[in-house]
Amino acid sequence: MAESTFKLTYATMFNPPEELHTRFEDVLAGVKANLGQEHGMIINGEERFAEEKFEDRSPVNTDLVLGVFQKGTAQDANDAVAAARQAFPVWSKMKWQERVSLLRKAADLIDQRTFEIGAVMAMEVGKNRMESLGDVAETADLIRYACYQMEKNEGYVVEMGRDPLVGYTSTNTSMLRPYGVWLVISPFNFPAALTGGPSGAALVAGNTIVIKPATDTPFVVRLLAECFRDAGLPDGVFNFVTGPGSTLGQALIDNPEVDGVTFTGSYDVGMGIFRNFAQRNYVRPTILELGGKNPAIISRHADIERAAIGIVRSAFGLQGQKCSACSRVLVEEPLYDALVEQVVGLTKKLVVGDPTEREVYMGPVINRSSYKDFQDFTEELSGAGRFLTGGKILTEGDFAKGYFCPPTLVAGLPHDHRLWKHEMFLPITTVTKVANLDEAMKMANEVTYGLTAGFYGSAEETKWFFENIQAGVNYANRPQGATTGAWPGFQPFGGWKGSGSSGKNAGGHYYLQLYMHEQIQTLVD
Repeated sequence: MAESTFKLTYATMFNPPEELHTRFEDVLAGVKANLGQEHGMIINGEERFAEEKFEDRSPVNTDLVLGVFQKGTAQDANDAVAAARQAFPVWSKMKWQERVSLLRKAADLIDQRTFEIGAVMAMEVGKNRMESLGDVAETADLIRYACYQMEKNEGYVVEMGRDPLVGYTSTNTSMLRPYGVWLVISPFNFPAALTGGPSGAALVAGNTIVIKPATDTPFVVRLLAECFRDAGLPDGVFNFVTGPGSTLGQALIDNPEVDGVTFTGSYDVGMGIFRNFAQRNYVRPTILELGGKNPAIISRHADIERAAIGIVRSAFGLQGQKCSACSRVLVEEPLYDALVEQVVGLTKKLVVGDPTEREVYMGPVINRSSYKDFQDFTEELSGAGRFLTGGKILTEGDFAKGYFCPPTLVAGLPHDHRLWKHEMFLPITTVTKVANLDEAMKMANEVTYGLTAGFYGSAEETKWFFENIQAGVNYANRPQGATTGAWPGFQPFGGWKGSGSSGKNAGGHYYLQLYMHEQIQTLVD
């Protein structure tokens, strides 16, 4: 993005300069011409190929093979961990300034390859072009933010108080030091940012890493791994493995040489990892981000236009497959009819189709399982509420070979229905009227999750909202997205309750420290 003063973020992506579209289309053509190649794993700096392979097919058109990847085994997992363990002493003892320099090089390479990675992401994830480019840009910014925090805190070496000892000089130094081998298991929906962000933090802190992407999105993460490699990170400092979660993934989780893990994904899988790690011989850090059931509360004093566009952008960006997606809309009764009319009108204007095309806002859902989930959920909802938009899969013409689901708004769902609390992770949002803001807040908070939330109303009401909402990332009166759009250094991203384990948000002041433990060094002369 060096060619202009435009800074791409999730808040600015709705009005990009023309050059972004031109460059995306130019690079996309080149990427499409080279699809279908085989890609290895990277273990100890070397390409690793497995006996079994799997095809990475596009959810836009399942006939399209994007690449062939390795179905890694438990042995591959253990070899990757062993390589990271072997590389740890040199990497951890390297001056933090040198690690920062290498990670900044990696961030620069990600910037240079933004359009290539973004084009692959649009085809592999089904994310529209601006969301795809934003994911890549966020990755570089997350890595740079970790570097910035390390520099700002001067390596986290702090002189403490001196003991008042007569006849002695006692110095005490607090140091944050890396744990060792860190495992990063990333999700399909933000394969760049939610791999690169935790990987960058772990590496800057002095850990070595093993990266395992979601089986649906190995290609984007392979391209990210190449940026680490080409930046000059020593062999074994990062390792990239692909394969099923049930075999390769479980072997990584079970390996006693893994000192910490960052996992982003479903609540059930994350809690399973948490319980697994609790069985170890001692407690090890487990950083989990486990989804959300994010509400937007609309006061009778809200700006209807802001609220409507913010809701639609957050409900249906990336087909609702964001941890931060707006899946519940709670509207004070006096504004309900007018707001719903606007939201329905905007939703009907959304273009569903091939996400590499400029006019498309929504691509397909990620895979056949999500496609079936949409059908099952909409069947359940049809018996309890009424569809204001959507409700049926799209199968005609160009939709026939992909997993296309329309943006679906549901009204009239009883407040005790289970889908007010269950994360669907699909382009389905439920909307209801409430008698007052207290009722809305009660509904907003009575869920397992606490990731993001949005509010539209007066200044006084906004203060009340911030004081009472139980969520880690909260937005008020934001047309760019009611519950989505966090950016490192601006809106640190993380959740409360079942949405996150650490209580600290990525891209913020307190995240990098999670990848280190404190040591006090006392010297008496």
